[in-house]
Order: sequence, then structure tokens, then C-alpha cells
Amino acid sequence: YVPDDRRIFGDLTVGENLEIAIRKPKAGEGWGKERVYEIFPALRSIESRKGGCLSGGEQKMVAVARALMGNPELLLLDEPTEGLAPALVRSLEEQIKKLRESGLTVLLAEQNVKSALRLSDRGYIIDNGQIRYQGSIEELRANEEVRKKYLLV
Repeated sequence: YVPDDRRIFGDLTVGENLEIAIRKPKAGEGWGKERVYEIFPALRSIESRKGGCLSGGEQKMVAVARALMGNPELLLLDEPTEGLAPALVRSLEEQIKKLRESGLTVLLAEQNVKSALRLSDRGYIIDNGQIRYQGSIEELRANEEVRKKYLLV
């Protein structure tokens, strides 16, 4: 689980933030620092920096990478693009796509509609705590009411 407020340890280095989350996989290779650095190569160069000295985008990468170190079967991302500059949003989207391509199931709660549409196969639109619409991204895009009310087109 990656919360929207990141919750990394500011007094620990990037490497230490990752190491404290290590959990052995049930079977197979699993996620280790090297594999995480393949997805997030920028983290390798800042491995010795303290978490409290990182930018918001770097902290978000550390939070996602730390969640991977627990070898999850499902990665839950809560508002992954919140507070990030547009260039960082695109970069994070690319990393999330790589995770999906690696076979990891990713569930995200996201208010950034454009980002959610780019990252998802399926969507659920929740309004006032109720699921109002659900379907494949193509089905949601094709629904005139959804487009007008939620997709702003």
C-alpha cells in the first residue's frame, strides 16, 4: 500500500527506507533493491540521501519502491499523482506501466482523471461514496453521461 502522503522515514536514507520493508517472496525471485532500481533508476543515485531531503516526486518513488520491497501480490496506490508536477506525473505513470508489464496487479484510487484513464484497464467511478459507474476504460469513455459528468468532454 502506498498512501497519498508518502510516509517515508525522513531520518533514514533512501536505501534504509527500502531495506526496512524487505519481505521474502512466497516463491520466486521477488523484489530486491536491484530490481527496484531497474524500475526507478533515479533512486540508485540518491540511495544515500536522507528521506527528508528529497523532493515530492523522489519521496513518491521511494514510497512505491518501499511497497515493492514487501513483495506484494497487489499494489494499492492512493492518489499517486497528487501534488506532483506534470512532468513527474508522466514519469510516475511510466514506472507504474512498467510494474503492470512485470505482472504486478496495480489498484489505484486517483482523482486525476487523465492519469487514471492512461493507467487503467478498468474503472469504477465513485461519487458520494457510491459506485455510480463501472466498466472497461473503453466502456466508460463511450458512455455519454460519464463523459459529460466525470470526464469533462
